[in-house]
Order: sequence, then structure tokens, then C-alpha cells
Amino acid sequence: MGTQQTKLYPAVTALLLTVGYSLPGAAQTPVLPQEAPVDSETIAPLSVTQDAQLNDKLQALRTAPAAQAPRLAHEIEREWAKSGSTSLDMLLRRGRMALEDEQIDIAIEHLTALTDHAPDFAEGWHARATAFFLKGLYGPALSDLQKALILNPNNYNALFGLGVMFQEINDDLRAERAFRQVIEIHPNHANASTMLEQLKAKGIGREL
Repeated sequence: MGTQQTKLYPAVTALLLTVGYSLPGAAQTPVLPQEAPVDSETIAPLSVTQDAQLNDKLQALRTAPAAQAPRLAHEIEREWAKSGSTSLDMLLRRGRMALEDEQIDIAIEHLTALTDHAPDFAEGWHARATAFFLKGLYGPALSDLQKALILNPNNYNALFGLGVMFQEINDDLRAERAFRQVIEIHPNHANASTMLEQLKAKGIGREL
């Protein structure tokens, strides 16, 4: 995603550095299925204009009133879902559709083909992390979230997923840090706000 790949926020960097030490002892390493090869197409990088427009939308999201935030978020996420390749975009759509149909193994198959052919496409890793999480494969899910956030540290949904994963392994402190980073990028992210309120009720992140 243009310059996003090298502009990690310090807080995101700190979270990612600890992911490898957070995996539960029973974290599984899945046997990943193989899918027939897709056309060998490379990801087209964003043009300077497209990159500037996306950055402008992200900046607008930080200050948008609640009524406008969903529209901006939808536009941003739509751009993140574009690989620049018709075949790769098709794999992402198939993976997401399989997730919606609760066909988790099929989703992992499609999304593994996507990450194999497009390792620089952040949304492929993010989508497969969701599939791994739903299958209970927390170790691989954390690993994929790490890759997604290295490629696109602005991905507030991947950061939210990271916070959920930290909660799953009973690390509320780092979960709270992840959810706060979501709010820094997308102040109107309702799920992150709810999670922070729940953690605050437990005494996590409460200001003295």
C-alpha cells in the first residue's frame, strides 16, 4: 500500500514485537490445502494520486463525525480490498463468501492460494487470519495478523482482531493497547469502543 508498508506506528510496532511470545502452548500449525494456480499476475501498486486520496480519507476518518465515519470507512476498506489483479480479487471474494457461509476450510483454501500468490497484499493475510481464528487456530491467526499489519499498519480492523486475539489468550493489557490504537485511527469504531469500556470496567486502562 505505497508508503504504508514502511510507516509503522510505534504502538503497532510494540504490539507486533510481542506477538511471537504470546502464542498459547497449544497453538496449532495447520496443514494448508493447495489450490490450482491462478494466473501469475503481480499486484499493481497504488499510484501517487490513489495513495494520496487514501491517506486523505484516513485523515478525514480521524476527525469525521459519527454520521460520516461509516461511509469513509467503507470507502477505505473497499480500496484495501483491491489487489490490482482480477484473479487475486476473485480469490479474496471467494474466501470472504466462504466465511459468510461458515465454510471455513474452503475459505482457508482460497485465502492460502491468495497469500501464496500475493504475499504483499495485506488484506489476504487479514482475511485468512479471520478464517484461522474461526477455526480455533490462534497461533496461525496471530501470525497472519502480524503480516497484515506490517504491510498495512492503518488497518484498524486487523488491529481490532489483534486485540480480540490478545483477549483470547487472557492478555487484557495488550488487548487494551490494540483497541486504543484502533480508536486513534478510527475514533468511531463501535466495537473497539465497546471492548475498551468492558476492559475499563475490569480496571484495565482506567485513568486515575
